[in-house]
Amino acid sequence: MANGRVVQTADRTIGSRQLAALLPADVLARPGYRALAEAVRTLILDGRIALHVRLPAERELAEAVGASRATVTGAYDLLRESGYVRSRRGSGTWTELPDGHGPVGAHLLVGSGGYRADGDPGIDLAIAAMGAPDQALTEALAWAAPRLPGLAHSPGYHPFGLPDLRTAIAERFSRRGLATRPEQILVTAGAQQAFALVVSLLCGAGDRVVTENPTYANALDALRHARLRTGSIAVSEAGWDMEIAESTLRQTVPRLAYVIPDFHNPTGALMPEEQRLRLLSATRRTGTWLVVDETIADIALDVPAPAPLASLAPRGGADHVITIGSLSKTHWGGLRVGWVRATAKMINELTAVRVSSDMTGSVLDQLVALPLLDGLERTLPARLAQLRIRREALVRSLQRHTPEWSWQLPPGGLSLWVDLGEPVSSALAERAGACGVHIGRGARFGVDAGTFEHRIRIPYTLPPQDLDDGIRRLAAAFHDGVPLTPAVERPHWVA
Repeated sequence: MANGRVVQTADRTIGSRQLAALLPADVLARPGYRALAEAVRTLILDGRIALHVRLPAERELAEAVGASRATVTGAYDLLRESGYVRSRRGSGTWTELPDGHGPVGAHLLVGSGGYRADGDPGIDLAIAAMGAPDQALTEALAWAAPRLPGLAHSPGYHPFGLPDLRTAIAERFSRRGLATRPEQILVTAGAQQAFALVVSLLCGAGDRVVTENPTYANALDALRHARLRTGSIAVSEAGWDMEIAESTLRQTVPRLAYVIPDFHNPTGALMPEEQRLRLLSATRRTGTWLVVDETIADIALDVPAPAPLASLAPRGGADHVITIGSLSKTHWGGLRVGWVRATAKMINELTAVRVSSDMTGSVLDQLVALPLLDGLERTLPARLAQLRIRREALVRSLQRHTPEWSWQLPPGGLSLWVDLGEPVSSALAERAGACGVHIGRGARFGVDAGTFEHRIRIPYTLPPQDLDDGIRRLAAAFHDGVPLTPAVERPHWVA
């Protein structure tokens, strides 16, 4: 599929016209075969062309892009040498990843095998999540252990989630100002599964959806893999452009809109109440399902934690709002517990979809989640204080090592959205990897290919000494005397 969607056809083949439509308009204006190879490599790394897909024959692609066959042959040769395609006589040329490279979104973890041949495990400045809070996980496991045998006598299938956990999540929504019953809660294996279930139920291939731009990279991946047409609402350091948002909703009438109004990922912006009301009203008028991602809503560092967006609607005025969240950011990403809050009817329908994929969630994880959720108000202040210290440490390191970069301090969330001053994010990410630092390049967060190349997202979730070491290495990569190559300009795909 073109128009920004992942190409993954039934016979695992991409046609020459499809591939040509994904390529930058000026790809052949620069040194021919190298520019073509780089453009195809970028499409593979971005997930725009799926893995193990057969590319067009050299002659067919040459005709489609208006190039010589020698240019395409040279590009394919370069891709083979670098490990991004493989070819066998009689079976064509197929996309793959080189040894040691993970797909987009599959971050290497610190200590999980390293980034460099010298054994340095590296520093991960791409994952915006902390380790588990001190003692809390141990205490929760101790609480859950004697209660597990009582549940072990049952078959263990709880497709809606453990009743006690559903009740606890519902009660917390109610305390935050959004009256909720347990039957309005579905417990999932994290917020990403929650979002994937919602998309699977509500959208079909080719449907229009709207997201913020930039937005959470893994949510974009889910939309692309579902082959949806994605429109966007701009989010800048000044916040949301609500005039454009209302116009986009009115003109495209999307099936679904996905937003992160609370300490937006990656910008850290907080949507004002007046804009929340306008968004509620606009999506209700267009009949658009509004999916609100509250994964980071509790990470309020300089302001009070916001009330759920759906709580601002008049009675009966938020039935089109679906709220998702998890314990990944407040507690630990390794504890795969998330949830969906919606109407009871919607929860029943989502559960039917869920059963077809994984039947039920982990009973042990949900048992452990109960005391963690119950003690959130007690443990969260220390967590936030730690994040404030780390945020300040990151700012000091950036000021010391990269004074030419700029950013806006967010009132909450887990990361800074840093402006490099030039469109070299992807080149810097590759060079930084050789220095043992993994970063989230700006293009991963853009709806349109090639956007935000002047940005990187840097979480402040590591200890101060690791942050300073990471920024020092990143600065060395940026200032090593060899100019970084700006990213190839790619067309903006319009839904």
